[in-house]
Amino acid sequence: MSAEKIENSQEIFICPLCKKQMQMIHLQSLVCCNQHCFDIAKQGYINLLSGTSNTKYDKKIFEYRRVISRSGLFNPLHAAVSEIIMSQLPSDEPLSILDAGCGEGSHLNNIQIEINKKKLNPLLAVGIDISKEGISFAAAEYSNVIWCVADIANCPFANQQFKFILNILSPANYSEFQRLIGDNGLVIKIVPEQDYLKELREIFYEGSDKRVYSNSLTINHFNEQFKLLDVESIRYQVNLSEHLIEPLLGMTPLSWGTSKERIEKVLQMNLKRVTMDFKMLIGKKY
Repeated sequence: MSAEKIENSQEIFICPLCKKQMQMIHLQSLVCCNQHCFDIAKQGYINLLSGTSNTKYDKKIFEYRRVISRSGLFNPLHAAVSEIIMSQLPSDEPLSILDAGCGEGSHLNNIQIEINKKKLNPLLAVGIDISKEGISFAAAEYSNVIWCVADIANCPFANQQFKFILNILSPANYSEFQRLIGDNGLVIKIVPEQDYLKELREIFYEGSDKRVYSNSLTINHFNEQFKLLDVESIRYQVNLSEHLIEPLLGMTPLSWGTSKERIEKVLQMNLKRVTMDFKMLIGKKY
């Protein structure tokens, strides 16, 4: 099923090594005219990384993110992103979405589900991440998306292939985004706002200037690269059952490098609610 989905959209791919068009062979591999060959893994994803990757994100982090996503912590964010996309859609135009830095795939999957509830447009969803672990998780769980291990600094796609590029709590590569987005397409970047998981930040960064978070540099950089059409804020609190505290701590880089004592302090707090706070930057090409 995944191989057929890739074959049906093979025209979007270019070889990450030589930039030539690629073709699906025997529902097993994408091959370019220079015979660079990339096989489809048995889980259904395709690894288009030209070398090895070093990433802090391991299997455990993606397991934690899956648990947190299923708990609904991000549901209002997913609904808000899908509303932005649907507001830009003519009635029957095919829709193509790239999630750049998709992790274990739950953001893109949930956004796609929200859109499919209300729109009948043909929808091509593609998720890429440099982490093979994350993409393997995504492909094993969600078969309605093309999943690729790839570097966002060297995306294996032809020019102007996407109507929307999502970049959710993840690093960006704006030169590649400008190449991949269609002339009337939108880039939607989600960044944390100052109250994002503030209950954790107050303990992890107690006595440090990191307690106060600012994303002004990120927003300014986005504005230099794309015409900023809109900035939307979304802030909400969610109830937290006890079994979610460990996954929440494990999934967020906020806890990396934090002392065991501070992590233990959070675990013993019996935290009942956490704050989710995001800014959505919506831009198009100048």
